[in-house]
Amino acid sequence: MRKMARFVVTLVVLALGVAACGGDSVEEGSDGTSVDGTPEGGAASCTLDQVDGDLNFYNWSEYIDPELITAFETEFEIDIVEDFYESNEAMLAQLQAGANYDLIVPSDYMIGIMIKEGLLAPINTDAVLNIANLAERFTTLPYDPGNQYSAPYQYGTTGLGVNTALVGEDFDPSWSLIFDPAITADFPGGVSVLNDPRETMGAALEYLGYSLNDTDLAHLQEAADVISAAKEGIATFDSDQYDEALANGEVAVSHGYSGNMIVGFGDAENPDDFVYILPEEGATLWIDNMVVPVSADHPCSAFTLMNYLLDAENGATLTNWNYYGSPNAASLEFIEPEVVEFYAATEEAENLEVIQDTGDYEINFTDYLAIAKG
Repeated sequence: MRKMARFVVTLVVLALGVAACGGDSVEEGSDGTSVDGTPEGGAASCTLDQVDGDLNFYNWSEYIDPELITAFETEFEIDIVEDFYESNEAMLAQLQAGANYDLIVPSDYMIGIMIKEGLLAPINTDAVLNIANLAERFTTLPYDPGNQYSAPYQYGTTGLGVNTALVGEDFDPSWSLIFDPAITADFPGGVSVLNDPRETMGAALEYLGYSLNDTDLAHLQEAADVISAAKEGIATFDSDQYDEALANGEVAVSHGYSGNMIVGFGDAENPDDFVYILPEEGATLWIDNMVVPVSADHPCSAFTLMNYLLDAENGATLTNWNYYGSPNAASLEFIEPEVVEFYAATEEAENLEVIQDTGDYEINFTDYLAIAKG
């Protein structure tokens, strides 16, 4: 059992199901046709445990136990080819450019965008019986009511990991730990910030007192200016190795995701030196989901892997490996109690926001982060 992160939050009741308010579901795809029809690639004819070829899996890095992949490959006698992305926007750009994947794991707000663009096949519930294992609050999510196109995979928060041996114990739990040059100038190695438009621009917006879903261009420019002014103390914009950099003492503070932080702390030589915080100005609560693109070459293999990961024990294996919250009610009895308790506290944390689909405004987050990075 990895040592659980010390967790600094102010507690107040927050209902996860209500908080998860990504983009609204829509009735039509981008070409004006219904997205409720039969998906391409024969997905409608898939049966339980059917596979139709090797599976191309597009996922966040370090997000699934390799032993689960191996066990699935052995049981179903197919190979899984894994590819990784750093942000939802990078994933969407690849898909729009014609990249071909069978199963993808986008975040909440991106589901609404992908539905609007007609990119997702409806879930074949005959082939994904284990979707019934989801906790009720994960079946009424506004970005995809009734899980028509997506099945929740894991959930968590985006905050800051702090090496107290380098920062000290007496610090404000604030985004100033990565954005205030007067503070970061004293940190050995500087800080690591996610290479993610919505997360990093959102953190800067919250630091300024705005919502991470703010759509005022003047406010976004302010946020970009904050990031630009902080660059001297930012060692790297990284969405992959930030936890290792923190645990190894290469940086003093890392912006990143809860589960990766816990794993990184537990693997460090001195785990007691690390704390995970949700900044007092606000932080992100997110839900990642499994989806099958309409362009998938092997949709049946994709639905079979989706069903496999929604199995009670397999779902627990997933969470016990990556230390993210499980949406799978049937898995809870198999999950390490410390992990369950950690995410129960997360759901009560103050000032958590879910990233929402802002429609045509979305591109501005990407553009302004690029400008800020220079």
